[in-house]
Amino acid sequence: MEVIWPGSSSFSPGETPYGFYDTDTEFSGSGNHSVDKFSNWAAKRLGYPIVAIELQESQFYACYEESITEYSAQVNQFNIKDNILSLQGQSTGSNITHTKVTPTFGRAIQLSEQYGTEAGVGGTIDFKSGSINVVSGSQVYDLNAWAQVSESVAQSGSGIEIRKVFYEGSPAITRYFDPYAGTGDGSYNMLDSFGFGKFSPAVQFMMMPMYADILKVQAIEFNDQIRKSAYSFELVNNKLRIFPPPTENYKLHFNYLLKDDRNNTAQGKVTGVVSDISNAPYDNMQFKFINDVGKQWIKKYALALCKELLGQIRSKYNSLPIPNAETTLDGDTLRTEASTEKEFLMTQLREILEQTSRKSLLEADKDEAEFLQEKLQKVPYPIYIG
Repeated sequence: MEVIWPGSSSFSPGETPYGFYDTDTEFSGSGNHSVDKFSNWAAKRLGYPIVAIELQESQFYACYEESITEYSAQVNQFNIKDNILSLQGQSTGSNITHTKVTPTFGRAIQLSEQYGTEAGVGGTIDFKSGSINVVSGSQVYDLNAWAQVSESVAQSGSGIEIRKVFYEGSPAITRYFDPYAGTGDGSYNMLDSFGFGKFSPAVQFMMMPMYADILKVQAIEFNDQIRKSAYSFELVNNKLRIFPPPTENYKLHFNYLLKDDRNNTAQGKVTGVVSDISNAPYDNMQFKFINDVGKQWIKKYALALCKELLGQIRSKYNSLPIPNAETTLDGDTLRTEASTEKEFLMTQLREILEQTSRKSLLEADKDEAEFLQEKLQKVPYPIYIG
């Protein structure tokens, strides 16, 4: 059998399949983690010089390069999964490999904007204004019909949702002391009128008898009757019914939004930003920035790849004839061992990454804080004499 591995190697840029790390001195130099040092070590781990190794130096180089890119891919995939909420919406133009990503409130702000739209206190959806002509004696008005003839709504082809109707009458009086208003002596006067002026408002809930709450309820109801307008409306399926029946002609205004604007999941679509894992700006790691722990994993995984490749080569023929006998090759055994080693290393790496996820670290901090609190509770208090 021909000895293909010559016993040593001398790497030159351009000898790897992709050249990702050819210019990295940690990879191409003569240090302990160089590709030449790995090739010599891997060949000996495979049995050289006791047995011949049917691998050329370029195949050792290819396995080492593949192992580094696999390590980089696994770590980057974990980082993307752990940071995707903070990355979404960020620019894709800057490489953040080997960079700490600080969590932001971006996702929470986006959700709050959606809630703001529904609550009518902000958001990203523009409210539009419209109006109808109210006719004396007519209570019901179909705002869907108004939308069909409205030029701005008809062009959009969207349905509308009424958000606010400006239908309010003038208050019955312009000055009134609310039982719960703290202006001037209003709250104290109100309490005093019930005979509780000497009690603090902070403790009256615990000290007052039941009839005090009944009196408060009656005061609030009376307040509503004389202070609040009797004007009201009912809105069902954009059909507006107003109360009381109008006695004159006037213009009634309202705010609405286009349903397509609110239901558009691509609202605020921007190009050139992170949308999902496919365009998160993580590149292959630089080999020189990977620590010794990571490089040790890379060497073991690259050795498994070499073993797998050697097993594939030796599996081309199950046996070789020799004078008066034949010899059986160990290709299948090597492939099985390589598969087991690769699976073990991959599982080990993923478990370590999962244990260092943001969620796992926060849970560990929580457990440590609870443990310290429990421990401190058992520390006796100091006794002071004198």
